[in-house]
Amino acid sequence: MDNSVVHMIYVLLDGVGDLPHLDLDGKTPLDAAKTPILDKIASEGVIGVISVGKGIAPESDIAVFNMLGYKFKHADYVGRGVIEAIGIDFKDGDLALRGNYSTLNEEQVITDRRAGRHIEKDDARSVAKGIENAIKFSNLKTSVVVAPTIGHRVTVRIRTNGKKLSSRITNTDPAYSNIGGMGVAKTVGDYLKIERCLPLDDTENSKFTADLVNEFSDKSIEILKNSEINSKRKDQNKKQLSCILLRDAGNKYPEVVPINKKYGMNFSCIVDMPVELGISDVLEMKAFKAGGLTDYEEKAKVAAKAMETQNSIYGHLKGPDEFGHDGDAIGKMKNIEEIDQRFFKTLVENIDPDRVAIVISADHSTPCINKGHSDDPVPVLVSANFIKNDGTTRMTEQQAKKGSMGLLQGSEVVLKVLELIKFQK
Repeated sequence: MDNSVVHMIYVLLDGVGDLPHLDLDGKTPLDAAKTPILDKIASEGVIGVISVGKGIAPESDIAVFNMLGYKFKHADYVGRGVIEAIGIDFKDGDLALRGNYSTLNEEQVITDRRAGRHIEKDDARSVAKGIENAIKFSNLKTSVVVAPTIGHRVTVRIRTNGKKLSSRITNTDPAYSNIGGMGVAKTVGDYLKIERCLPLDDTENSKFTADLVNEFSDKSIEILKNSEINSKRKDQNKKQLSCILLRDAGNKYPEVVPINKKYGMNFSCIVDMPVELGISDVLEMKAFKAGGLTDYEEKAKVAAKAMETQNSIYGHLKGPDEFGHDGDAIGKMKNIEEIDQRFFKTLVENIDPDRVAIVISADHSTPCINKGHSDDPVPVLVSANFIKNDGTTRMTEQQAKKGSMGLLQGSEVVLKVLELIKFQK
């Protein structure tokens, strides 16, 4: 590959944006964190603000697509369920949904939307297979696949032979709305119950599909009540896998321009989660293996090494988002510090800053006080030896507002960065 060509390592820190928190003396986790490496990167670059749109608290799938330059209209989007179903037996007309294993109390109130979050793979697979084997739909032509992915996450695929199912249905997960196939986080309290799936139009097909989803929910709850795995988990004082909360229905495979064709680049990725893996498949991005979720040094080394064959790589680091969902501001701050020392320190030691630009942003904010995604803006930073610093000294929400890049939409970021680094070079 021509070494004179500018290269880009594009890092999304999942949910890193936040709001001031009392546990951090009124600072955000980014502001409170000690990040000498990020500070040095910032001091050699320019910064701006990404807006996801007022009143929009995006789910991860739409947020990542957006940050890669793909802005969908509601009618064009296939739903997160389909994105996470990539790799299992799915065909147009099937119904795919994203699910969470969740914990209920005796009054059917949701006590944990993620059933403790860290669920052993054997337990997740066993209860999934138990549902598949035991469930009997009233429509005898209907079958289901329950496919656990990571932790509490599950993909559910429902198929009725000879019939195309509808994606025009509501979620059973009370924490998210389905708006034209796009998942949007809702502001919710502590008292949550499974919602009934309802048709979003008056067609017979949508009513039929909603009934199937409700039948799956009701019957799977009963199956899980009698699960040997749950009996064992109770004895071990682990959270019950009481139900599967469903959201983001889809019934067709996406049609998009592959990312390398869109930008005329060798664009690859380092991703771990089912949704990002699905996106990489849909966009036809080469995915590099780089250890597990927190193997930060390995991910940094793989990203740097990839610059020998690729001219752009997108890396997604999950950590900050989980602390945001858990409402743990101190934990989020410490995770940012860990990423600074383990990922970014390794990265800068292994790249040529005269040739490789580092771009850092987030897919969305996950404020600890909300315990969920929000519409708050996030910083974006572009840094290299050939970038003239705009006075930026740190990558924080406040400094981003004063940066020379100004206010951008997420879908504009990649093109804006490419223009900037080519111009500067």
